[in-house]
Amino acid sequence: MKFICTQCGKAADSATMACHCECGGLFSLPQDHLPLWDKSLIDQKVWSLFRYHAFMNLDADEWKFVSMGEGMTPIVPFNEDVLFKMDFMMPTLSFKDRGAAALVSHMKAIGVKKCVQDSSGNAGVAVAAYCARCGIECEIYVPEGTSPNKISMIEGFGAKAVVVPGSRDHCADVCRSKVEEGAYYANHVYNPYFYEGTKSYIYETFEQLGRLPENIFIELGNGTLFIGAVLAVEHLLRSKAIDKAPNLIAVQSENCAPFMETVEQNADHIVSVDVKPTLAEGIAIGKPARGAEVLEMIRKHSIRVVTAPEAQILECRRQMAAKGFYVEHTTAAALAAYYRYQELYGPTHDALISLCGAGLKSEH
Repeated sequence: MKFICTQCGKAADSATMACHCECGGLFSLPQDHLPLWDKSLIDQKVWSLFRYHAFMNLDADEWKFVSMGEGMTPIVPFNEDVLFKMDFMMPTLSFKDRGAAALVSHMKAIGVKKCVQDSSGNAGVAVAAYCARCGIECEIYVPEGTSPNKISMIEGFGAKAVVVPGSRDHCADVCRSKVEEGAYYANHVYNPYFYEGTKSYIYETFEQLGRLPENIFIELGNGTLFIGAVLAVEHLLRSKAIDKAPNLIAVQSENCAPFMETVEQNADHIVSVDVKPTLAEGIAIGKPARGAEVLEMIRKHSIRVVTAPEAQILECRRQMAAKGFYVEHTTAAALAAYYRYQELYGPTHDALISLCGAGLKSEH
């Protein structure tokens, strides 16, 4: 398997311990060589996201020894217009298990013994859990203000949790300095194997419903779910399994919205934003490492970006709990963004929202 640099186009062996290309660009994995979508290629014997292994870049069968049954989450109506994909129904209670399972499978295949990662919480919890399953030593760097429950879960899996003062972006800088000391960077943004796992969000939805909803709202911070979803939609289009792409809507916090600002200013590069505190900690990313890649996808597919009003997040969380959905604040922000989207563009039917994390993880 070969990585391809998103900046200079140079190929590198995917078994490399380097976290990026020599030029500084981030790696991607080729997609065009994968087989076209065919229901007969879904592995019906597997009850996890790896039932789609034919459509994923994977290292042989290592995933069989790593998987904990992640994926295959139900799709449940919230009201007549909105469907919820119950992605908190995962081994570590968030959608990040999708990517972590694929990434750690790769790490196991290439013999990683120790890794570091920076996270606002959920990705750190997921990587810590799957590393524990594989016996890989793990350190997770989290920014101050991260939910104590997420930190407790990281430590519960035997990983070391390091709380870094300052912003989420500063936390990433501190963690990356440890990579220079020789640890593998098990980062959900840098490592493209993570997106091989998050592609399954779209594959599952398509298999479960027999179609894709007209409107799909996707929380967007660093883009871990967003990039995987776009890659999967492009694959289904390339396969002629769908006639047109669904209307993808990227959700940001109004207190941290670099993509919204960039689109509004019609800027060539991600603009610098003043990051303010937000309850939606999972998408509080002011300097997304794959910003150029995400921006290209937004423009290629005419994806709208909408922000969640901070003042509406807790009310949306209450509304969801009143119907039996107890979610973390970032998920509630997605519903707040849906309501905002309706204010801007009118009634929005047949919409899908990811319940990206369980409510118990974001109690402060």
